[in-house]
Parts: sequence; structure tokens; C-alpha cells
Amino acid sequence: MRRKIPSTTGLICFEAAARHESFTKAAQELSLTQGAVCRQIASLEEFLNVDLFRRSRRGVVLTEAGLSYSRRVAAQLDAVERDTLSVMGQQGASTLELAVVPTWGTQWLLPRLRDFQTLHPDVTINLTNRTRPFLFADTEFDAAVYFGDADWSGTQSWRLMDESPVPVCSPSLLGEQTLLSPQALAALPLLQQSTRPYAWRQWFGAQGISVPRDMTGPRLELFSMLAQAAMHEMGVALIPPFLIFEPLAVGRLVIANPQPLHSDKAYYLMVPDRKVESASLAAFRQWLLVQAAAYLPGFTGGQALPDPVVRIKNNLQI
Repeated sequence: MRRKIPSTTGLICFEAAARHESFTKAAQELSLTQGAVCRQIASLEEFLNVDLFRRSRRGVVLTEAGLSYSRRVAAQLDAVERDTLSVMGQQGASTLELAVVPTWGTQWLLPRLRDFQTLHPDVTINLTNRTRPFLFADTEFDAAVYFGDADWSGTQSWRLMDESPVPVCSPSLLGEQTLLSPQALAALPLLQQSTRPYAWRQWFGAQGISVPRDMTGPRLELFSMLAQAAMHEMGVALIPPFLIFEPLAVGRLVIANPQPLHSDKAYYLMVPDRKVESASLAAFRQWLLVQAAAYLPGFTGGQALPDPVVRIKNNLQI
């Protein structure tokens, strides 16, 4: 049965004309004549039986239907382009599409990823940020690393590491002190993380105190955002030390109190059931578990961090 799909050339002309809201600029971009672009769009409108543009003395303007259709067409053309570039770049190699939580991906995984490339030069790892679970069936991802409880339907999970964030801030907020008590921290502006909205309440509760304003303060999504805000003296943040190695090492951030926040949640590698037998994914999984195991001894056990910078240097190996 023949698919109800218009001409690809017509869609490309329409997308360019919609983006510029100009047939002339679309023609220049595509190295076509303006007449050719007009004919392609007229043919597309006839195929759809829908007006995509309103013509006026000043040019063309998208109709409501044209605006909606242009957004969908642009997204699909982008997807086709990405898929095409992916196939062109494989040259017989295997490619893994991995969704990762952003700061963990940039600060923990990427500094180690060259080791995997050296061991498996025929496997390419593509990384995309995702902060929350999604349906693997709706994406092209082969696996994901996220922070949670591993309750993800249709997947198998491997626990990688705990998070154990500690209060950190700019050294200027400490003044003459080297560490701050929970009561002193409660008097400072508290930087909140939107994906962990109860983190400060849980931390203060573990210290045996109740703070009325423990959920107030600027709310930021990523640990990297919290780190930047803390470095710029906006307040104190709860961040895992292994995600802020460099700022701690150079003194732009300091640990204000060494007591970590413990949680039942952790970083997990999640693999959809249909991908578990993939040879390249199995190689990546085994490598990742070895890397996580090498990291774990210096950061678990429920102990305070007496010398955070030295411990981080010894365990991160970067």
C-alpha cells in the first residue's frame, strides 16, 4: 500500500520557507530559484488540501495549520538528518546511544570514557542528557544512567554508586571558620535542587534539627547549576564531592560540613529487556561496573570526609 507521504523536496522547501517566512530566502538557502520553491510549496498545499501560507504584499506568513505542520516537519527532518549522519559515521562500527543525567555524564563518565574507547575502538558511545525516566520504546536509546530506585518497567538494572552529597559553598561564606554547624548552615541561603526537592529537609533531619525554611531558596535543576551558584556566593548547596572535583581541588568550593546525605536511591545503569543481549552493550556494561567498583571504596561506608580534596584525588584518578 502506497504511503501518504508528500514529496521530500516539497517538505524541505516548506521547512526552509517556514523558518525564514520568505520564499526568496528559502530559495537562496537551497540554491533554487524562487519560482521552484513556490511550485514545490503549491504542490505540497495541493497534496494536503490545506493552505500553509497567507500571501500578502509584504511577503508570506504561516497560517495556523502551516505553523503547526512546520514544527512537526522540522523535527522529522532533523531526525532523518541525525540518522543519516549516524549511518554515514559508523563505517561498520557499533554505536551505543546512551541517556545520562547531565552532571554525572560530564564530570564522572567523560573523564573515564577514553579508557573504554581504547579497549573497544569499534564501539562509539553517543551521550544525550536526560534527567528523568522515559519510555525506551519511544526513543532510540540503548541504555540509560539515572539516579533513582531502579523501578523502571521493561528494563534490567545494575547499581553503580551512591550519591552522598555534602553541604558545599564558596570559602567566603565560611569567614574565619573551617566548618559550619547545622545551625550555622540553616542561617545561610539554601540552594535547592528541583529534582531533589526534599534534600535539605532530609539532611537537617538526619542532624536532628528542624529548619522552617529548609525548602526555600533558588531552585535549580542540575548539580552543575548548583555548583556555579555556590561558587558565586549565592548560598550553600548539597552536591556529591565527586561531581565537583576541580572546584574543590582549587578552592573555589569548600565542604562546609562533612556529614553526607544518605539515601536508598543510587545511580543505576538501566538497559531495556530487548537490548540485554547486545554484545557491544554488554562490553560497555562490564567496563562501567569495573569503573564504578574502583570508585566505590573511597566514597561509601557512611563516614565523614576528613580530607575531601585528597580523598577525591586518590579515587578519581584524573
